[in-house]
Parts: sequence; structure tokens; C-alpha cells
Amino acid sequence: MSATGRAADVFGSFRARLIATVITLVAVTAGLVAISSYVLVRNSLRGQLVDDAVARAEFNLTVLASAEQLPQDADRAAFEASRLADRFLLRGTGGIYVEFPDGEPFSSSPRLRGAGDLLSTELRDIVAGSSYGYEFLAVDDEPNLVVAGRRPPAGPDFYFFDSAADVESALDQLARVLAIAGAGIVVLGALGAGLIARRVLRPVAVAGEAAGVMAAGDLSVRLPAETNDELGRLAIAFNQMAASLQQQVDALVEAREREQRFVADVSHELRTPLTALVNEAARLRGRFDELPDTDRRVGEMLVADVGRLSDLVEDLLEVSRLDSSSGAPDLLPVDVARFLEAVIADRHPDATLHIDHAIGSVATDRRSLERVVGNLLDNARTHAPGSPVVVTAAVAGGELQIAVADQGPGVPVEALPRIFDRFYKTDSARQGGSGLGLAIAREHARRAGGELTARLGTPAGLVFELRLPVTESLHSGDVAENRRVHDGGEETSHPRSTP
Repeated sequence: MSATGRAADVFGSFRARLIATVITLVAVTAGLVAISSYVLVRNSLRGQLVDDAVARAEFNLTVLASAEQLPQDADRAAFEASRLADRFLLRGTGGIYVEFPDGEPFSSSPRLRGAGDLLSTELRDIVAGSSYGYEFLAVDDEPNLVVAGRRPPAGPDFYFFDSAADVESALDQLARVLAIAGAGIVVLGALGAGLIARRVLRPVAVAGEAAGVMAAGDLSVRLPAETNDELGRLAIAFNQMAASLQQQVDALVEAREREQRFVADVSHELRTPLTALVNEAARLRGRFDELPDTDRRVGEMLVADVGRLSDLVEDLLEVSRLDSSSGAPDLLPVDVARFLEAVIADRHPDATLHIDHAIGSVATDRRSLERVVGNLLDNARTHAPGSPVVVTAAVAGGELQIAVADQGPGVPVEALPRIFDRFYKTDSARQGGSGLGLAIAREHARRAGGELTARLGTPAGLVFELRLPVTESLHSGDVAENRRVHDGGEETSHPRSTP
């Protein structure tokens, strides 16, 4: 996934969390407002209903049901004879239930005959204490307000029933309205949250896209600083960082170009006098027999040093060419068997070649392949002298696979990650060479579109593996499976003929 895609996922997730947070806050706020409004209205409506009912009950008991109207020891018959129930009902009471100290209770309607079983113990205790009390209860599934009181000093106990259906219906309707309004507010909050999140996070999304473009290598990207808030300061800081990075990268590129020009210039300037030194060293080598022993030793050291200096300059020139080259590899048909035989004969004649009999000609960059295999053989000859060296080759999965294995001292495990670095050398067991051969080999492998890796051999030594993409192999007529190439010719073992 690209950096821009990852940034989009992150911002999308953050946007979802932001929207969810805003919706939650809106929903909680709407819920609190709805609940508070409902409670306030309910308390107000019920309070007004209770106040009216209590005032009516007090008037009924203190004025209408006075001792002159109803004797202190009145029973049900006396109460019915006083016709107080009719007067109570005329004043707006919905129903009456009366309990006498002795005898059967009175109810103003059949639906209140079982009212005694509905009354709570708490309400009866309040009435027994000669106080007024009330409670809401359902009679035949209809909400009612019951206001109760005892006519002083000993009764009877009056329970006045008033319908609360209108109040409860209004409260139910209010609850539905508040629920619908709350849902509408949440929906509007969600829409508003989406718009807010899009507006707030737009600069962040733009910054994420810019970071992705920068990660892809374009350091010229900049953010618009449109506001003076935190996001605007973020854009300014991002632009400053991008400008600083661009300056540093430009400085590094310029320094690298200067380094490459310096290496190329020095190598070219050294080549002319070095050519003269090589020629003079060759003439000196031809006259070693004429020199005294001490002078011969000095001459041999001089010739060897001139050879190493020549190799170093050639490697530096090759590095310079690789650094300045950006063209595509030159693909040409290569007969792998003949090619490897020639390279081995030139670079390490004692190496053994094991080659898949099915390999014929493949299309690859011949020069790069020659430098890779040649440098690997030079490395084995220099750092693993006298040890067996085996070169194997095969074609599989559209790749040419070549391995060069030696049985030399190898390198420490911790040195493997740096073995292809330029001018890198390990301990004294791997002295010699310019330190550029393996680096050049890897650069040529990559130039040809492949990869060169190294690992420790078994039981010792190093194994270098080259993988190059090639076209389909064109089978040749006769290819030897195992070959050892010498200076004077070719020794073949286990020949195999390919039809």
C-alpha cells in the first residue's frame, strides 16, 4: 500500500472517530435536554393536579363533611344519608372511597369497590397520622390520583380519586415529541459532524497527500497556509521542513556529483602516467635476471605495487562509469556454457564448472555478466588461494542463476551485511585487492536487472549467488554438465549430449 493510501486510512479512521464523538455528544445533550424537559413538565402538570386535588380534599373534609353534616360516629348508612358523596362529586371529585372505623366501606362507583386492595401501606400510614397524602395508581388500567385524609379526630378515612388520564396522555405525547425531536437533532448533528469533520480534516488530508508525494521523492510539494490557527502553523512548519530537506538533499546530490567528478578526474589523470609505469614495470620485470638479489626483490615489489595501483585505477574508472551510467542494459544472446568457460579460463582456471545441461543461449547484458562473474572469481582467487572453487549455473523461473562457492576462510558473520560496500575490507585474512571488486559486481548485477547476494558456505568459505532475469533459453546441441577449465585447454568429466 502506498504512503498516500496509508495516510487516507489513518485520516479516514480519525474522521470516523471525530464524527462518532460529535454524534455521541449531540445525542447525550439531546437526551439530557429531553429528559430534563420531560421531568420538569411532568412535575409541573402532576404538581398542579395534586395541588388542586389536595385543596379540594381539604375543603371537602373541613367544610362539607363537618360535624354538623356528618356525626363523629357515623357509619356507611349515615354517610349515605348525608348525601355528602353527591356534593363531593359535584365539586369535581372523580370518585370516592370511604373507610369507617366499623362496618363496610363506601365506594361511589362499582369500579372503586376493590380500591382498598390497591391502596398502599404508606398512604394508609399517612392517613392514620391525620395528614393528607396522595399517590398515583391505576384503576381498571386508567391512571388516577388518590388524595386521602382522615376527618378529625377519629374518621372516617376519605380517599378521593381523580382521573390523571389527561395529564398522563399529555406526558406520553410530550415523550413522543421529545423522542422524535431528539432523533432529528441526532441526525442533524451527524450531518453537521460530517461537514465539520470534512472541513476540519481537509488540511490534514492535504498534508497526508503531500507527505505521500514527498515520500515518493518530490520535495517540491508545499501546503497552503490559509489560516492562522494550529493547522496554518502546521502547514508553515511542513513547508519549512520540506524546504530544509530539499536543501539538504540538493547539497548531498551536489556533494556526490563532486565526488564522482573527482574520482573520474583523478582516475583519468592517473591513467596516463600509470600506463607509462606499467610499461616500465614490464621492461623491468624482463630484466630481473640481470639484477642483484637485493635489487631484484625491490624490483618485484615495485612491479607488484604498480599492478595493484593499476587495478585500483581501473576499478575507480569502472565505479565512475557505473555512477554516471543511467542507460538500459544492452541485451544480447549469450551462450552461457561457452561464456562461463571463457571467463573461468581467464580469471580462475582451477575453478570447476557445474552447469545445467538444458542451458543454451540466453539474452542478457554480456558486459555486466562478465564483470560480475569475473570479479567473483578474482575475489575467490585472491582471498581463498588454493581452495576449491565451484561455479554452478542454471535457468529457472525466467532467471539465470549463477553461484560461485569457495572453501576459503570466509568472513565473520557480522561482516556479511557490509561485504558489498565500497572499499570495505574485513580482517587480515582477507587482505589484498582494492576493496571495490564486490561493490562493482553488485552494481553490475543491479544494472542488468538482477541481484547479487552472499552467504557463508558449508563447512567454510563464501557462496555468492547471482540472479538475472533472462529470456527463454535457446537449447544448444552439446553442453558438458561438469567442466574444469585449464590454461592449456579443457578437461571434461561426465559429458552429456543434449538432443
